[in-house]
Amino acid sequence: MVNVGLQVRLEAELEEFLRAQLPYALGEPGTTAWFAIKLDAKTFGIFDAFPDENGRHAHLEGEIAKALGTVATKLLAHPLDIQKFAVLAAKLPGSGEVPDSLG
Repeated sequence: MVNVGLQVRLEAELEEFLRAQLPYALGEPGTTAWFAIKLDAKTFGIFDAFPDENGRHAHLEGEIAKALGTVATKLLAHPLDIQKFAVLAAKLPGSGEVPDSLG
């Protein structure tokens, strides 16, 4: 089940950096889904989802966030723009449930 998430848009050459973050995401029990995405040659993003605010907060305090903070001033064309959102509906493997926010 997921109820909240994050989206980060990154403009820089970060493909290998993002690929290297997967082990950290796999090690976060409060992160239900994590995606590193490529929108075009220089635009990347991260999309992740969590069951609750505690999972999202833990992720924002975790290793991926620390690594992004390290490269942000050196590699990114723009300051980090982390957008929080609420998940209204989701389809996850093995789950026919809807988020708690939908009742």
